[in-house]
Amino acid sequence: MTKLPMRTLGAVTLVAMTGCSGYGQPAGGAPAPNAQGNAAAAPVVVCNAQPAQSMVGQNSTATVVESARVRSGAQLARILRPGQIITKEFDPQRLNLDVDANGRILAVRCG
Repeated sequence: MTKLPMRTLGAVTLVAMTGCSGYGQPAGGAPAPNAQGNAAAAPVVVCNAQPAQSMVGQNSTATVVESARVRSGAQLARILRPGQIITKEFDPQRLNLDVDANGRILAVRCG
């Protein structure tokens, strides 16, 4: 086994640690400070299915799904078809559109 001089070992360690320094951080580094000097937090978007209830009974076309998403304030929307395997985790930023076999919207809910 070859021994490395301490200066070389320190440089190798520094390079290795620098490569991982951004791990788990959003691209671009830390958020910019706001006027008070605090880090600016991104607003959390929470779905509200009530304004999108008027979509029940309509066909789940791309236009209708997008309109329901916008009305609910959700970050994203998904169509849930009969018998489809779905993830069960709750996402407060997601709109779920339950549809029948013909693609007609049966229910609108968040999660």
